[in-house]
Amino acid sequence: MYKKQSLVIFFLIALVLLSLAFTIEFAGDKLTYIPPSVQRTGDSAKGYNYLITGNYLKSGVPYSYYKLLMPMDKHNYLNREGKNAFVPYDFNVVLSPNKTEVVVPTCLQCHAQVFDGKLYVGLGNTFQDFSNISHANNPVTNIGAKAMHLFSPKQYKAALPLFNSFDAVLSSMQTEVQGVNAADRLAILLVAHRNPQTLEWQKKPILNIPSGVVPTDVPAWWLLKKKNAMFYNGFGRGDFGKFLMLSNILTVKDSSEAREVNSHFGDVLAFIKSINPPKYPKPIDENLATDGKTVFTTNCSKCHGTYGANSTYPNLLIPASIIKTDSLLYLSNQQNPQFIEWFNKSWFAQGDNPARLQPFNGYIAPPLDGVWITAPYLHNGSVPTLETLLNSKERPKYWKRNLKKPVYDYEKVGWTYETPNQPQRRTVYNTSLPGYSNSGHTFGDKLTEPERKAVIEYLKTL
Repeated sequence: MYKKQSLVIFFLIALVLLSLAFTIEFAGDKLTYIPPSVQRTGDSAKGYNYLITGNYLKSGVPYSYYKLLMPMDKHNYLNREGKNAFVPYDFNVVLSPNKTEVVVPTCLQCHAQVFDGKLYVGLGNTFQDFSNISHANNPVTNIGAKAMHLFSPKQYKAALPLFNSFDAVLSSMQTEVQGVNAADRLAILLVAHRNPQTLEWQKKPILNIPSGVVPTDVPAWWLLKKKNAMFYNGFGRGDFGKFLMLSNILTVKDSSEAREVNSHFGDVLAFIKSINPPKYPKPIDENLATDGKTVFTTNCSKCHGTYGANSTYPNLLIPASIIKTDSLLYLSNQQNPQFIEWFNKSWFAQGDNPARLQPFNGYIAPPLDGVWITAPYLHNGSVPTLETLLNSKERPKYWKRNLKKPVYDYEKVGWTYETPNQPQRRTVYNTSLPGYSNSGHTFGDKLTEPERKAVIEYLKTL
């Protein structure tokens, strides 16, 4: 009897030691927990109203010329009133500091998308085209090029900050393919022309600007409520409101204007945290989804969290040695420290709600709420469907989706696509290009085909 008890104890100890060994090995790969930062609170209704009507950008095209040269929007997705009812959802009509009515781009240029006829505020826009960006192809600057010589002195002054910025950035923001975002490049170009303390515009760059554009996919806003850091590499720490208002540097006059705009972004953050992901609109096989939840919990939840009544999210940074996805985004932070230094010494890193950048060689494992509607996948939008995300062998080297008449595949979960035999600039996603690789995140490869189908069915429920 004693020997049997000793044997049981021995095996229990062995199991514990094996478990500890696994934990130590996992920790040795330096998965990094991101601790929370104190965030502002606010009024979500006020934040929403500020997003869709506010003047966080204060320079733009005079409304009188905009309405002459651009067709008025007939959708009014946001049910706005007055002149805002007649411009697209991603523009606001506001008063400039010299009381000129101007049309300005808004955060919804990137952070809203029409899906199946409905506008979803907070869904990343994957239909923008930065591959052919220029003054001629930009609706705002195109109007200016046609009409700026007709502006009155007052209108000219109201439009000039926006046009100064576009003159400095548009020629350097071109991506290799449609549908990816150049927001990181825009931020780099703009801060290179801004005094870090006063935020005043400098005609010549004060920082060395690297060549090349790092493509990104736009993450859904509703994920932010769970995250302790912003951006794909988790390097946005401290006050989220300061990062959310960064679009203001497109036209900001100085730090005093930035302070006024910043006063609204506690409300904006409250609105963003109030957004919930849309529910999957098609029938779901509940039994298969239940099986998928078991597979997901065993294989995926350590990094991506659990969902339901007692949900958890671990807020983990996954090092490059584990995730193995395209490295250009996180390497650009390490190879261009002048921009990290600019931000961490700037107005944004000071005051009652400071923010800071903390680089990491890898990427955050995001929450997966509403993942079904957020295709394409990975931080650079290189994987078209959940099916190919979970089976790296099926990922196409070249793929093309119809951005004008897109069709969603609700079974494979993602946009339908073609697989050309060779790349075509702009229209075909070429995963052999730097920054556009679809490698890495191969964790689904070890699953069986039935297990992958079950996981996809479960992911539809999130």
